[in-house]
Order: sequence, then structure tokens, then C-alpha cells
Amino acid sequence: MKRTSNKAPVVANDACPACGTIMLPSTADLSAIVNEEKVAVPGIAHLRCPACDEVLLAYESAKALQERGVDLYRQAHGLLGADEIRALRQQLGLTQAQFAALLHLGLNTVSRWESGRNVQSGAMDLLLKVIRDVPGTLGYLKQQAA
Repeated sequence: MKRTSNKAPVVANDACPACGTIMLPSTADLSAIVNEEKVAVPGIAHLRCPACDEVLLAYESAKALQERGVDLYRQAHGLLGADEIRALRQQLGLTQAQFAALLHLGLNTVSRWESGRNVQSGAMDLLLKVIRDVPGTLGYLKQQAA
């Protein structure tokens, strides 16, 4: 009795998953979704299928797309940047855990803001600016948290 193989056919690593055509390296503007808004991010390296236009991103390119998308979103909406949030927290002499507790947030939220992986809401950005710009706000928030 002859045995048949259960193995899947061998496909090249750079073959399009949609149509099998060899994909080509490309750099172009791609879109990231940030807070349900499409943000155009220029110059993202990727593979593109010349036959069906399928796009594949390496991990580093996908990470860059999201992080640069968050930065562009913050700029477009006048929100504090990751470095500005970190500097504010450090200026206040607070750890990420203390800052998160003060703002009634999870620790990971502050960490993601400061690393540029996530973006704060407009309302939270306003609160951060009030803490930064209005004397006595930090003391008030600490009283409320106690």
C-alpha cells in the first residue's frame, strides 16, 4: 500500500499568502488606526505583492507603523507626547505606579503612554495639562485620592 504525504506544499517565505506571487520590498505611506481614526504614516518598509497588492509587515515595521501613527495622532490633536508625559511625571517626583493611582488608571496605561504604544484621550490630556499648568492641582488630586 502506497502512503500519501500529509505535508502542505512548500511555499517560498516571500510568497504572497493571498495568491502565491513572490512579494517585492517596498516603502510607502501606510495607515495606522489610532483611537478609531485612520492616520497616514509615511515611509513604512513592507513587502507588497505585485499581482494582488497584498501587504506584509515585518514585526519591526508593524511596531514602527503603530508608534509613528500614535505620534502623528498626538501632534494632529495637540496632545502631550510620550516624552512630555514622562517629564511631567518625573517633575512631580512620582513613580509610574503613583502617577497611575493619582489619575485612577492602571499602571500599564501610564507605561504605554510613556513608551508611545498608546495615546491618552483628549479628556485625560486636558487633566495632564491642568496638573502641569495650574498650581495646587497636584495637592488637590492627592487629597481626593486619600
